[in-house]
Amino acid sequence: MILQALAQYYKRKSENDIDSIAREGFEYKEIPYVVVLDRNGDVFQIEVTYQGEGKAKRAKSFLVPKGIKKSSGIASNLLWENPEYALGVKIKSDEQRIVEMRKAFIDKLMTLGEIDDEGLKALNLFLSKGNNINSDDLKTIAEDKKAIITFKLQGENNIIAESDTVKKAIESLQSDGDNKARCLITGEEDNIKDLHDAIKGVWGAQASGGNIVSFNLPAFRSYGKEQGYNAPCGEKAIFAYTTALNSLLGKDSTQRMQVGDASMVFWSAKQNDFEKMFPLFFMMPKDNLDVGTNAVKALFESINNGSINNDDSKQEFYVLGLSPNAARISVRFFIKDTIKGMSENIVQHFKDLEIVKPSFENEFLPLFKLLVLTAVQSKAENIAPHLEGDFMMSILKGLPYPATLLQAVINRIKAEQNINYARAALIKAYINRFRGKEEIKVALDKENTNRGYVLGRLFATFEKLQEEAQGETNSTIMRFYGSASSTPIAVFANLMRLHQHHLDKLSKENRGLAINREKLIGEIMNKISINGDIAYPANLSLIDQGNFSVGYYHQRQDFFKTKGE
Repeated sequence: MILQALAQYYKRKSENDIDSIAREGFEYKEIPYVVVLDRNGDVFQIEVTYQGEGKAKRAKSFLVPKGIKKSSGIASNLLWENPEYALGVKIKSDEQRIVEMRKAFIDKLMTLGEIDDEGLKALNLFLSKGNNINSDDLKTIAEDKKAIITFKLQGENNIIAESDTVKKAIESLQSDGDNKARCLITGEEDNIKDLHDAIKGVWGAQASGGNIVSFNLPAFRSYGKEQGYNAPCGEKAIFAYTTALNSLLGKDSTQRMQVGDASMVFWSAKQNDFEKMFPLFFMMPKDNLDVGTNAVKALFESINNGSINNDDSKQEFYVLGLSPNAARISVRFFIKDTIKGMSENIVQHFKDLEIVKPSFENEFLPLFKLLVLTAVQSKAENIAPHLEGDFMMSILKGLPYPATLLQAVINRIKAEQNINYARAALIKAYINRFRGKEEIKVALDKENTNRGYVLGRLFATFEKLQEEAQGETNSTIMRFYGSASSTPIAVFANLMRLHQHHLDKLSKENRGLAINREKLIGEIMNKISINGDIAYPANLSLIDQGNFSVGYYHQRQDFFKTKGE
């Protein structure tokens, strides 16, 4: 299913936007050095294609013949290579090996045969004369670990590999072969490949790339089949799915997101606006939150007014999460749904997160902001492994959030003694999705009798009373939050005695406010009384601790609302 969907995406792109994806037998490659030759095969100049500075420094991409899969042996790419192959520049290899590498580069060029192309003639002359590049340029190239070389004829805009004549010659080299079988991806007869092309761009994977399909050990093989013949896939299908996936994972791709250790890509069966808007629902650019907010609002509107019920909404939408695993690439998750189904799940996620908030907070919470709240010091590197990918999968499939999410949030609340808008929203969403119903409301729910929720309200009221009685102080009852939310019986008896002291002090300064606070405390305590006696639970489950946090947050927000709200 995954490979078929990727192959179909390649077909879509090649039919509708051929300039955005490599044609069959080619690939787009960043090449920093272009050797410009005159018609006599002499070097006219070296073009350096790097742009930008620092981490943003990038070389220009050119359409070149698809690279071969490298091993420890000597094998050359066609019309582009590293300096040792293309120029005979000594970098890592010994002299004898460089001679063999240069010969492999020339032999590969000879496979094109006799072609009437001025650029190729100049290149053959250059190679027959030996290396006539000046020493300063050679030194610069040799010191560049990312150096890749290709060639261009003086006066031409395109490199030799992009010449129409050369491209036709390269395409003619693609033989039908004699190893025909039915391709598992397309269902058609094709020449079967033993090795699939490498997938590059997965965060944390080897720079040389990895494979989704690989049979590199005897334990993975069956019925005496070697390597890729265990799952026969045709050359055309392999090129299509690997090119499509490499394009989606590319540095300039707008259809990829890094979700923790998972590199996530997404695409639809046909081009549509949802494909462009999808990352905005989760990433929300820091420098322009309105872009993400407006995208989510538009999604809500399409659901509410029924405009989502159109032909585009019936199109299939795919989300693929990949993570590194040595020379292989692991599929973390693969989600297939219609655009309508995916939209409804995303909208439900934001509905579940909806909670009363201060006016200065953003209306919709991006994925990263939610997850860093679960991490020590709110640092991305401290987010629990796999949590981000599992969280994203839950959102897109409309499933309960990962079980580790609630524990992580509650641990950070206890450690930092801080319950903010985002944490309360995340806990409320987790519990409601876990229960499968709206157990916790958006704002203060005076009818909620969950013992955790009620005790959270009571703790918030005690805290507010202390603030009103004592003013600003370095020591508040918030230091008891961890125990109060997990083992109430050990703390609340003491808090009851302490609150009476605060009431007495407040009565001397503002008797009306003191009466109101005492009345509110009585109303809350009635919800946890049995036959008039207060029964504090010995401990609270993790879910009830989550209710405690939201009850506390709701009650605190209710204290700050104005009469008109």
